[in-house]
Amino acid sequence: MKRILLKLSGEAISGSKGTGFDEATVVGVAKQVKQLVDEGFEIGIVIGGGNFWRGRTSETIDRTKADQIGMLATVMNCIYVSEIFRSVGMMTNILTPFECGSFTKLFSKDRANKYFAKGMVVFFAGGTGHPYFSTDTGTTLRAIEIDADAIYLAKAIDGVYDSDPKTNPDAKKYDTISIQEVIEKKLAVVDMTASVMCMENHMPMYVFALNEENSIVNAVNGRFSGTIVTVS
Repeated sequence: MKRILLKLSGEAISGSKGTGFDEATVVGVAKQVKQLVDEGFEIGIVIGGGNFWRGRTSETIDRTKADQIGMLATVMNCIYVSEIFRSVGMMTNILTPFECGSFTKLFSKDRANKYFAKGMVVFFAGGTGHPYFSTDTGTTLRAIEIDADAIYLAKAIDGVYDSDPKTNPDAKKYDTISIQEVIEKKLAVVDMTASVMCMENHMPMYVFALNEENSIVNAVNGRFSGTIVTVS
């Protein structure tokens, strides 16, 4: 693989706190990504906003406004993580689907490719720029647009299960599963819109636990213990 899109959940960068930022966790991620960049990989990154805001859980705020708050949460996350990446020796840039003054640059495929050619890690913040679409959908959309070879999903659990392992101790983990089966069984890998987009555009996904040692480097280099979501 040459170009990958790494999706980090907002909770993942908050460490054990569950909210805000955990610098030690983010530095650990940065050092792993730098190793991959040094190996020649082109890395795009999407970060969720759940460490600050989950709009879908609000019962009083208009959904459109709630989703806009969530988009801004992802921008804050990308600015923070981008700066940590820079502190360990990487070049970065942040692209958003809407203007954020001088904080970010406006997304285009040509601009992303220019940054990749310069050896930069490219952060894709702000989701799709529209309400009613999750960061899962934003991740899949960007991966397809930039011709990524695969999506790597760094999660709190170590793969895809047939039921929620937090509530079912007998949940069975898949080593490999097709995207068609994910859709048919409504497994919570990514949301349904993102799943269908992956199926239609033949975009494979690798699902693994972020908190395992060297999990990102191991996953990208084939030393993988998570779940591979295959496409035909």
